[in-house]
Amino acid sequence: MTIRTILAPERQRLENQRSGVENWRRWGPYLSERAWGTVREDYSADGNAWNYLSHDDARSRAYRWSEDGLGGLSDDQQRLCFALALWNGADAILKERAFGLTGNQGNRGEDVKEYYFYQDATPSHSFLRYLYKYPQRRFPYERLIEENARRSRHEPPFNLSEAGLFDDGRYFDVEVCCAKAGPDEIHIRITAANRGPEPATLHLLPTLWFRNTWSWGDGTAKPVIRVVVPPKGAAWAIEAAHEELGQAFLYGAQEGTPLFTENETNGRRLWGDAHASPYAKDSFHRRIINGETGALRTDGTGTKFASWHPLTVPPGGSTHLDLVLSERPLAQPFARGETVFVARREEADAFYAEVLPEANAEDRRIVRQALAGMIFSKQFFHFDVSRWLDGDAFPAPAERQCGRNARWKHMKAADILSMPDAWEYPWFAAWDLAFHTAALALVDVDFAKDQIEIMVNERYLHPNGQIPAYEWNFSDVNPPVHALGALKVFRAERVQRGLGDHAFLGRVFHKLLLNFAWWINQKDGDGSNVFEGGFLGLDNISVFDRSQPLPGGYRLKQADATGWMAMFALNMTLIALELTADDPAYEDIAIQTYEQFLSIANTLAGYADGGVPIWDEGSGFFKDLIIGPNGTSRHIDVYSMVGLIPLYATEIVDQRLLAHAPRFRERLRRHAGGVFRGNIICACPETVNARGEHLLSVVDHTMLEPLLGRLLDEAQFLSPFGVRSVSKIHEQHRELGELPGVGWAMIEYVPGESNSPLFGGNSNWRGPIWMPVNFLLVQSLEKFYRYLGDNFTVAVPSLGGAALNLQEIAHLIAERLVNIYRRDQNGTVAAMQGQPQFTNDARWRDLLLFYEYFHAETGQGLGAAHQTGWTGLIANLVMRRYRRGIPRYWREQQAHAAAAAE
Repeated sequence: MTIRTILAPERQRLENQRSGVENWRRWGPYLSERAWGTVREDYSADGNAWNYLSHDDARSRAYRWSEDGLGGLSDDQQRLCFALALWNGADAILKERAFGLTGNQGNRGEDVKEYYFYQDATPSHSFLRYLYKYPQRRFPYERLIEENARRSRHEPPFNLSEAGLFDDGRYFDVEVCCAKAGPDEIHIRITAANRGPEPATLHLLPTLWFRNTWSWGDGTAKPVIRVVVPPKGAAWAIEAAHEELGQAFLYGAQEGTPLFTENETNGRRLWGDAHASPYAKDSFHRRIINGETGALRTDGTGTKFASWHPLTVPPGGSTHLDLVLSERPLAQPFARGETVFVARREEADAFYAEVLPEANAEDRRIVRQALAGMIFSKQFFHFDVSRWLDGDAFPAPAERQCGRNARWKHMKAADILSMPDAWEYPWFAAWDLAFHTAALALVDVDFAKDQIEIMVNERYLHPNGQIPAYEWNFSDVNPPVHALGALKVFRAERVQRGLGDHAFLGRVFHKLLLNFAWWINQKDGDGSNVFEGGFLGLDNISVFDRSQPLPGGYRLKQADATGWMAMFALNMTLIALELTADDPAYEDIAIQTYEQFLSIANTLAGYADGGVPIWDEGSGFFKDLIIGPNGTSRHIDVYSMVGLIPLYATEIVDQRLLAHAPRFRERLRRHAGGVFRGNIICACPETVNARGEHLLSVVDHTMLEPLLGRLLDEAQFLSPFGVRSVSKIHEQHRELGELPGVGWAMIEYVPGESNSPLFGGNSNWRGPIWMPVNFLLVQSLEKFYRYLGDNFTVAVPSLGGAALNLQEIAHLIAERLVNIYRRDQNGTVAAMQGQPQFTNDARWRDLLLFYEYFHAETGQGLGAAHQTGWTGLIANLVMRRYRRGIPRYWREQQAHAAAAAE
């Protein structure tokens, strides 16, 4: 007899997606908050993408590569898009997309100037909730630009709350809630609540349009949107017909005024072209704001449609619109709408209760909103670089052929990718994405696996083996973290399903070998196993721009680049050992990558490259080296995250893996004592713990203690909210003196926003808390604990010198990170400081923004406000507490506190 496992509805949807029974990913929140100002839409000669297609132009110019909108949806190739447009009766423009400052306009660089929130989302997109707070007063576009331009880098940015836009509750809460009845039937409810003291009118315009693929000279047929007879229960109905997508229907339950135009550029407004058609992308704006009745098509057809609903809402009241978007014609589209909304909400509740069953209400709220942000940050990324270089409807300038991304003509992307966020970074960033997979794997391991595979797909991976960094410059060097990501999702699936996907791991491994070879050949120019990689994601953490060559034959050997490569080599070794369990041929590669790791460890220990170690014995820290033309070397005396990254090069090998790899086991025996070529270079790989496990690590227990001594000192690295990216000692000790080949150098501890425009406006690595590198520290400490056990302890100065084991230390750091988003005794969430409504107003109190990084002394959120991307790792950190339990020391402290309270 076959026993069939009954899965919860959301789990069943994910399983159906995996098996190909249903395609729940076909429609999703793939529409960016911003498509203007991106590289893909830039056809300028100077490459100034922010200025070429501005926010002001965006309402009138048809995009080439992707679309944007408020609370939007699209199919997975973004052919047909749905979003919401708004007008409060006071604004100068129709609100169709999020507004923000460009990189040159703000005192902090680019910055979104809106309040919107991803409240809830399931990984199949069966349930989505988006909230936008729309002021009833005139939106201060000009003032936001002018005031931020006036402010210096030593002042905070000027935002909507400071402008008084939400005083007296004079705003609308506009929620877009989507609930799927099936993969191809989406019920949409738009609810507008007036939070102000007086009646207020809001114009709601649910909008449907086709991305313009027909005006670019490749013979694509033009699709059409047209009126059809509404079925029972519908006030109106629209059919959208597309040669590839097929048919789709949009139904409205409430009467509205139908508006039709074309998704075409308004040449009259932008370039004074008197012959251009009046039926353009901005026609709805011109009709509603300017009263231009001639701006609209009158034959009930077009490629862009909206239903216009001017609604007056009483104070404290609300109103709503119901719609259904379906790929099939429906006889009674609204007959089961209420049932669908209730069922999907309950199923979402059940899904997240299963993900984190024992958490308290606050931690569940943090995890659920973080993962909602991860899911809403799935975006359609479309970029054919060769086509873009050559030009199409917009002829490409000659400078482009030798400019940005000219070496990446092979790249052809049209995929759903996990973005850092949908406004400030509406494009993939390769190293961010590897971290995203760790959070995504908590709820949708198949999508997480897909993301890793896309990054090493032949359409992305350069023929030379380089993984593209991001569209601003695919050739930039990001840390090699994709093998780490592959291992993470492989292990996550093994835990969730009881079996790891070796086929996935093998496919990815073969491609990662090309990337591994690229690093070995391109970033270790003299073959010394000390690596150079530019900024490696840590943009401005050094004393100078590490992406630029040093003068006069000087070279920079980076502790972080070398640490990342040691980690990469170990990740590849572990993947090869996993694959060896099924195919003994992989053992050779496991041995080869492990030998590469040993060679890197040998150099870190100072037995190569002139005999100068990156490990500085005197200070107990890893430091960059400057090497002169004559071979002389000098450490750069900076205490930063750069020197902690070698800790990441840590893996545990158990007997399960070694059972299938006898020659690799013999290789470990040869290096007993951590000896390589006659020198002790790393943790002894031959020694085992009580469980028979081996530790492979650059850092041994003698190095771990001084490193942790600095890391756990609140006067150095340990902040109330995690581990600082630069030691606090540089608050006083800034001057580094004369560096050969560089000149006079200094490093400054800057715990919050950057005080320098160096390396971009709002991405400061000189002191704040960054979630991804903290996450890797926690993981590394847990691996050390797994090997060393309870008996290896370190005194923690911030706890009065209490001796903690490494699990307890990992817990200390993880809890401080999570506390960034937990309420303190005053009800304040540290990340939301400076915005009192998030503490004092019940309608804001439970809403969270997931920032790019955090002030090291206060925990205040900084940088991009919606970068759930890698800050989504907070979900992993919260869940770690409940899955691993609270370590002994912390349980004792809680008991003492409870006893004292009694």
